[in-house]
Amino acid sequence: MAGTYVARRVDEDGVRDAFAELRAGKLSGFNVTMPHKALATALCDRLDPEAERAGSVNTVLMTEGGVLGISTDIGGIRDVWAPLPTTGPVLILGAGGAAAAACVALANHPLYLTARRPGRGVALGRRLGLDLGEIHWEVPLAGGVVVNCTPLGRQGEVLPYRVLALSRGILDMAYGPDPTPAVQELEKRGFPAVRGVDLLLAQAARSFSAWTGQTAPMAAMRKVLENP
Repeated sequence: MAGTYVARRVDEDGVRDAFAELRAGKLSGFNVTMPHKALATALCDRLDPEAERAGSVNTVLMTEGGVLGISTDIGGIRDVWAPLPTTGPVLILGAGGAAAAACVALANHPLYLTARRPGRGVALGRRLGLDLGEIHWEVPLAGGVVVNCTPLGRQGEVLPYRVLALSRGILDMAYGPDPTPAVQELEKRGFPAVRGVDLLLAQAARSFSAWTGQTAPMAAMRKVLENP
């Protein structure tokens, strides 16, 4: 299959340029990362139902009906959740597009959110139509699985210790060449931890299938992730 997949570091104008190239047939599709997911959502002609509910897209493609936006974050979270508890509360860190996707993906759990700016959890829950509890930043949720939807950890930053102290697992969206300090801490304590690269792979596989209509070559994609 001929094609290229390259990274661009863009501002808002760069996002708009990518949409223009897609409409002109110069691109087949693209992924969008923080902090441009909300802008990408607004620029799409139509949205997948779950992406519309979350108000966030990370995968864009051209269809007969125009530019379609989907969120492979949502399906990807469900794909990698297997090692984590299937019942019980979830504490989501952050209140942006990734957090919204996590709320939609995990709506069958009791959901709580913590963000540095008070009130954002209540606002997000209202927008999503979910009963979303809000906890003050750095306050733990006893027996909860932590879902880190912030960049904290990507550069080796440590999550607030108290947040992890009472948790029984973590899905850390932050990723880098090494496991984040939060993942290392939970694994050291014997609790299940899903790494950001695992979610990245699941997201990428769903994006590949959306663009090509073919099953993603998971083994080859994981090999590239592990040996870039």
